[in-house]
Order: sequence, then C-alpha cells, then structure tokens
Amino acid sequence: MTVTITVRNVPDGVRDELAARAAKSGRSLQEYLSAELLRLASTPSALEAVAQARLNTQTYPSLSMGNIVEAVGDGRR
Repeated sequence: MTVTITVRNVPDGVRDELAARAAKSGRSLQEYLSAELLRLASTPSALEAVAQARLNTQTYPSLSMGNIVEAVGDGRR
C-alpha cells in the first residue's frame, strides 16, 4: 500500500533545485522524490553502519600484523 506524504514549508530555492534535478534525470518531481526517499530509506545511517561493522568484527578471525604483511606480500607475487 502506498502512502501520501506532504512536506510543508519547503523553501522556493530548495523546491527549484529539486525540480531541476528531476528534470535533468528525465523524471517528474514526484518520481524523483519517491526514488530519493527509497534510496534514503534503504541506506543505513552512519550510526547503524558503525554498529553493524562492530558486530561484524566479532566474527572476523584474529590476525597479527605479521599475518597481514605476509598476505599483502603474497598478493603482490
């Protein structure tokens, strides 16, 4: 189900810039804003990304500096 969202008090300059970007991409302002909202909603916030990275590090194998240097060296051969 789709929902209608109304944004009030958008400055004229902001509206004009968004309309120009929409036109440049060959889309209506409605299509452009819908795509941008979808992109925004599907991109994790910086806080979420950091939390996920910290969680991921708990599953990484423990590596020493020597292991890393050796792996880099092996990749150059």
